[in-house]
Amino acid sequence: MHRTRARQSDFRDLRAHSNNKSRATRRISRGLALLAIHAWLICGSFAALPSEATADDSLAAKSLDEQVQDIKSDVLAIAAEINNLEERLLYPSNTQIAVFMAVEEGDPLAIDAAHISIDGEFVAHHIYSFKELEALQRGGVQRIYTGNVPTGAHELEVTISGKRTGGRSFELVERFAFEKQVDPKLVGITLGAGIAGSTTVEIEDW
Repeated sequence: MHRTRARQSDFRDLRAHSNNKSRATRRISRGLALLAIHAWLICGSFAALPSEATADDSLAAKSLDEQVQDIKSDVLAIAAEINNLEERLLYPSNTQIAVFMAVEEGDPLAIDAAHISIDGEFVAHHIYSFKELEALQRGGVQRIYTGNVPTGAHELEVTISGKRTGGRSFELVERFAFEKQVDPKLVGITLGAGIAGSTTVEIEDW
C-alpha cells in the first residue's frame, strides 16, 4: 500500500515537473517573440525619418542607426541566451544525450538518410540535402539528435542509406552499447569508405 502511494506521488511530481517545463518554455518563447517585435518596431520608426533631413538631422539619424545596430546585437545575444536556457531546461545534464553525424573528410560517400533508435525506440530521422552532404564531406559535424535518457545501460542503433563511389547504393545498420552517467552523453557516428569499396560506420563516445 505504501509503495503504491509512493509511486502515485512520484508520478504526480513528474507530471508537475513536466508542466513546469512546458510553462517555462512557453514563457521563453513569448519573451523572444516580444523582443523581436520590439526591435522591429524600433527599426520601422527609424526608417520613417524624412528624406529631406538637415545636416543635424542626418547626424541624428546616423546616431539612431547605431542605436538600432546595438539593439539588434542585444536581441541576438538575448536570443542565444534564451536558446541555451531552453536547452538546459529541456535537456538537463544528468539525462542529456546528443548524437552527432560525421563523414571522413574528403570521402566521396553520399548519405541519403539516417535513422536513429535508442533502446528500440525511434528518436530521429534525417534526409540530407546536397548542401548538408557537401558540408559533411568538407569535415562538418551535424548534431542529429538531442534528448534525454536515464542513467544506466542503453543501446543505440543507426541505419544509414546512401551511395558509394560510382553510384552503388548501400544501407548499413550498426548498434552501439553505452553507459549513461550523470554527465551529458555525447555519441559520434562517423561514416567512411573501407577497403574494396565497402562502407564503414564507426560509433564511439565523443
